[in-house]
Amino acid sequence: MRIVRCTEKGYLGKLKALDRRSVPDPAVRETVEAIFAAVAKDGDRAVLHFTEKFGGPKLTTTKLRVGEPEIGNAVDGLPAKVRKAILAARANVLAFARASLRESWFMKNRQGAIVGERFDPFHRVGIYVPGGTAPLVSTAIMTCTLAQAAGVPQIVAVTPSAKDGGVDPALLAALRICGATEIYRVGGAQAIAALALGTKAIAPVAKLFGPGNAYVVEAKRQAVGLCAIDLLPGPSEVLVIADDSANAEWIAADLLAQSEHGHGSIAVLLTPSAALLDAVTVAVDRQTAQSARPGHLEEALKNALLVQVRDLDEAIALGNAFASEHVSVATREPGEVARELITSGAIFLGGISPVVGGDFLAGPSHELPTGGAGKSFAGLTADQFQRRTSIVRFDEESLRKSLPYLQTFSEIEGLDAHGRSTAIRLAGAGRKRRK
Repeated sequence: MRIVRCTEKGYLGKLKALDRRSVPDPAVRETVEAIFAAVAKDGDRAVLHFTEKFGGPKLTTTKLRVGEPEIGNAVDGLPAKVRKAILAARANVLAFARASLRESWFMKNRQGAIVGERFDPFHRVGIYVPGGTAPLVSTAIMTCTLAQAAGVPQIVAVTPSAKDGGVDPALLAALRICGATEIYRVGGAQAIAALALGTKAIAPVAKLFGPGNAYVVEAKRQAVGLCAIDLLPGPSEVLVIADDSANAEWIAADLLAQSEHGHGSIAVLLTPSAALLDAVTVAVDRQTAQSARPGHLEEALKNALLVQVRDLDEAIALGNAFASEHVSVATREPGEVARELITSGAIFLGGISPVVGGDFLAGPSHELPTGGAGKSFAGLTADQFQRRTSIVRFDEESLRKSLPYLQTFSEIEGLDAHGRSTAIRLAGAGRKRRK
């Protein structure tokens, strides 16, 4: 962990890295560009090649899709405790998702034309569920359930498989329970390219969802134009803003919980209390030693940053610059601090609110912007699975009332055919009425 104190020389200069923008690494960008070009040219063969090249199994095209017997066995064999947890989380996420869906509406404008918006589910979406060090069952719930709530008929999930080609049964079961209609045992940028471009084995999708590593995030960025994307969610990160009333053990636990996602994870503490910072440092070391994977945590904690700030106002300013995926506000008046935070993916009010509660169960999706993308992206919501269409309907009376304005705009812009396209309708309507 790195520790920075406001009493140090060059204090503010050491914090410049906290003001982030989501900018791709040039090497990552070039690698992903090559993957997209190969998948565009060679389809499934390229997907299989990159899967094996990057440490995955040696698969065949017919093995890419997980078969219904394998999925059925996973659902049927799900331990009762795991099933209960999945269903509890899904119920909360589903209720939250349904509450956030947008509904079609219509009104009359001042000239009497009917205008409105219609919201329909995307027909086919792709959802990326990371593999790596742990089967992210919760990510299946936090993505597929929203698509299911929106009524998406084709929910296509991709996830990396183990070296033997297997996919964790609990993850398979969660994907199916939460609405996945197709599941493919492939991950990485090649999976995103396959969903965006389409191959013989994997039909293209209209929109991409889901978190991933730097290569997956960059692949989603490069997919824009081929299809839509939700946001840019990369490795997990947490920011804690705390005062001297906070519990050091709880803060350490939150920092470690997000760090155990892997070496790309980031954990940051901002506090004006020197005593709390010192206590958190001790608690992190003690809890790391108690972990089942201390070496894994120690590697991830190389990214951790503990900062003694001058006051809470400075912590808030730095928090907005950092734009963290998760923000825990452990202060006497957490609501007052939270009101000033405008770039956070999700805010957890009060030290008693663990970030993991949002990761696993609370209701809002845990797919949130990372890497500073929170300055322009919000977290995943169910309405992102809906496609908006504008609706306009004139009748003769409303069109006649609109004609002077339409002709004026046509004259201003020098587009006489625009004006004529309205006038010709009204002339025709008048002749028809006289007959």
